[in-house]
Amino acid sequence: MVLCCLYSPRKAIVKVFNKLRKLPGSLSNGFKDHALNWKRSFKLIWEASPFYTVAWSALLLLQGVLPGLLVYLTKLVVDTLVIALDGQGDWEKARPAIIAIAAMAVVMLLSEVIQSLLEMVRTVQSDIIQDHVKSLVHSKSATTDMAHFESPEYHDRLEQATSDGANRPLSLLESIGGVVQNTITLLVMAGLLISYSVWLPVVLLVTTLPAFIIILRFDREYHNWWRGTTGTRRWIQYFDMMLTHYLAVAELRVFNLNPHFQSKYQDLRKSLRNERIDQVRRLSIAKLLSSILSLVVLGGVIGWMGWRATFGGALTLGDLALFYQAFNRGQGLVRTLFGSLGQMIKNSLFLSVLFEYLDLRSSVSDPESPVRTPEKLEEGIRVKNVTFSYPGSERPVFRNLSLFIPAGKSVAIVGENGSGKTTLVKLLCRFYDPESGGIEFDGVDIRKFSIRQLLRLITIMFQVPLPYHATVRETIALGDLDASASDEGIETAARNAGADEFIARLPQKYETLLGKAHTNGVELSAGEWQRLALARAYYRKAPIVLLDEPTSFLDSWAEAHWFRLFRDLTRERTAVVITHRFTIAMRADVIFVMNDGQIVESGTHNELLELHGLYAQSWHDQMQAASSGNANQLEGQNSPFDERFVIENS
Repeated sequence: MVLCCLYSPRKAIVKVFNKLRKLPGSLSNGFKDHALNWKRSFKLIWEASPFYTVAWSALLLLQGVLPGLLVYLTKLVVDTLVIALDGQGDWEKARPAIIAIAAMAVVMLLSEVIQSLLEMVRTVQSDIIQDHVKSLVHSKSATTDMAHFESPEYHDRLEQATSDGANRPLSLLESIGGVVQNTITLLVMAGLLISYSVWLPVVLLVTTLPAFIIILRFDREYHNWWRGTTGTRRWIQYFDMMLTHYLAVAELRVFNLNPHFQSKYQDLRKSLRNERIDQVRRLSIAKLLSSILSLVVLGGVIGWMGWRATFGGALTLGDLALFYQAFNRGQGLVRTLFGSLGQMIKNSLFLSVLFEYLDLRSSVSDPESPVRTPEKLEEGIRVKNVTFSYPGSERPVFRNLSLFIPAGKSVAIVGENGSGKTTLVKLLCRFYDPESGGIEFDGVDIRKFSIRQLLRLITIMFQVPLPYHATVRETIALGDLDASASDEGIETAARNAGADEFIARLPQKYETLLGKAHTNGVELSAGEWQRLALARAYYRKAPIVLLDEPTSFLDSWAEAHWFRLFRDLTRERTAVVITHRFTIAMRADVIFVMNDGQIVESGTHNELLELHGLYAQSWHDQMQAASSGNANQLEGQNSPFDERFVIENS
């Protein structure tokens, strides 16, 4: 008889196990991937907050035991109260009931204390883990190949990692905690129920299985939908930014573009909202059906226990109270347990996106044994037979490009848009590596230097300067955080860049906070931001100076002032200036003319004029335009052409 009772539940358990193996989202298929994500997540959590992880685990174990203890104490309270009521005031018969009630009160109070401590630990732990994950994402972003930033797929992956990935490790931890806590409690409940029938724990498991299947199915469906709509959500963020960013407000009002962008935003939001509503509707119906099944089973089991109590006579009122609580709570616990398992798998799916991002490999990386960088260039920069194409592009920017930049000289690189001028700057900074050929500093391939030390040799101003929202002093000092910021050095850099005049007009001068987004912040013009960028570049005492269109936003007066300082600023430095302006190019020691990724001409200003080539033709076209007053149109720049300067030096 005993063997029969043991065998039947065993067969039922085997059937349940076989069903589990067939579950979607697969506890079996791909379990190794989920397990790996869980392992990496726990390692990440431990790295972020070992103390709070230990505290959380201890509190969780205690919280898992207490519910079972409360159910057992309920039975004792009911049974002892029945005896006490029969005693009609007999203290000896009432004492066990009072003790049982007091014990229950203590356990309930302890449960509340543990719950409060858990909430506190979770709050602190959540902030610490999110900050740690954000730090990992920021570090990865700082070392990721520049090529990735030009890929929409990368931005989708970054959005997925940052929008939800930062919260998932703690969510996974809570899911694991739910599994551990509910398993402990469920084992206690099963131990209480099995004394009435070995079938009861199996019935609990089987009746809650549909809810588990539903959870897994819809969690995977939601994850696939979430990944598939990343691009749409990025568009929503873009439209939201356009509607709220202070730099866009003026233009949107002038052209009455607010309704247009609002319509775009609302259409995309409505599309996502409708898809999500459909998912939630189907999930709610499925959960309702599974809940009805659980209630039917609960009613049947309660009826069976009632029949046993009525006709069997072996059960007390306390037994019935214990059974009802244990079975009812057991059903909830199994559903919660399966829900936590489903959440673990769901979190694993989302964490896979985070780990995919953190696992991105960089093709541009430090060598195993970096060569020491020179303090100062003695020979110069040599570009040797460089061929390069941007990732995903079939058209090479350079084919066997070669040129030599002498140390201590100023070099201007001129050419039409798209000829490869800015790309050359990116290669010099090693944002990309060439497909073939190489770049050498004093005869050493730059791939032999550590990237950090290579960039310490370079100071740069990009074509579109970044407006840092900080004080003027801090904005300039950002050019070299390793240097000890001195008032004299910062003010000298500002003076050399022609920024000192407008700084003197600011409310707090060098202590003025920049950026209208801040309280009492001051917004600068494009030309003023560019002069600060120039000051930042000059503040960094690097032997190589790279300037990409350094005067594109400067007015005539600021530009003329910069011209006068150009030689002094580049003295004893190796300077490379990307420019459309002949007024800058003609002051360089060497001018390289680029066309379609090739150096087609090189020499001084006068030498190039004598060649009667592309440079000379462009020069004469610009002279003709200057004499007719149309220089600005030809140059395509924001500041006027300095006609007098050109004529005097022609």
